[in-house]
Amino acid sequence: MPELSVVITVLNEKENISPLIAAIDNALNTIDYEVIFVDDGSSDGTQKEIIANATDRIKLVELRKNYGQSTAMTAGIDYTTGEYVALLDGDLQNDPKDIPSMLQKLKDEDWDVVAGNRKNRQDGMVLRKIPSKIANALIRRLTGVYIKDYGCTLKIFRREIAENLGLYGELHRFIPVLAKLQGARITQVDVTHHARIHGKSKYGINRTFKVISDLILMVFFRKYIQKPMHLFGSVGFVLFFLGVLINAYLLVLKIMGHDIWGKPMLILGLIFLLGGIQLITLGILAEINVRTYFESQNKKTYQVRRIYANGEVIKPVVASA
Repeated sequence: MPELSVVITVLNEKENISPLIAAIDNALNTIDYEVIFVDDGSSDGTQKEIIANATDRIKLVELRKNYGQSTAMTAGIDYTTGEYVALLDGDLQNDPKDIPSMLQKLKDEDWDVVAGNRKNRQDGMVLRKIPSKIANALIRRLTGVYIKDYGCTLKIFRREIAENLGLYGELHRFIPVLAKLQGARITQVDVTHHARIHGKSKYGINRTFKVISDLILMVFFRKYIQKPMHLFGSVGFVLFFLGVLINAYLLVLKIMGHDIWGKPMLILGLIFLLGGIQLITLGILAEINVRTYFESQNKKTYQVRRIYANGEVIKPVVASA
């Protein structure tokens, strides 16, 4: 079993494959490693280029179509065999030379995840850097996971963390949050970032709305995944109580002989009342679903990092949720 598995997702990166493989071989020559390339539906001959440059350390996982980066990462991780897992972009903007020091930091300081921070990012200011800074600040604020650069693909994980990230849709942008949900200890180090030489970036300003929608999901996962009633129930009871107060006030006016029919406050009171009932009901249903999720799959609501006896580790880390 190799010490390190490097997962690289690629989409139409034919010109970058050969120099990337050479750079990895040069950077990791002191480490027992494997490389898992995941071709996410390339149409430019990327697959053939990987095969032509493959060594006994390289595997190619070719997907039937373009599923997106998160799904491709999941496929790559599924085929790893190493004790540690590294994620690396296939566009040569990440430098494989940073991997050995990141791996050593993870092992020496007992971190679960070491993430890269593109200190001198070589991308456009208006369309890439500024939106990225705003998004990073917003994610840090709302999730409580304080990572400077969420967009840097270069990260190294302990295997049990990587295997249980639960990457769906386009959640690769929130990998640190997903790792934190497992109780992972995360640190970040500055890494080298190169300007893209070959190929075109797959990212644009249009991903902003996707990031916002995924961020809402991450906030829910981070704070309420095991207690959805605390979110839906709290808001529901507030609305219900306001609805009761408004309708009670209108009832008093009606008893005193005032005409309340058609008043905006009557409509508002009914909306609050019905909305509160719906949210409370939704919270109850969400609680039932959470219990079904854990109990039907025999999952635990906690994870054990390791167990000691007589000063020694007697049980390896096993992720169970």
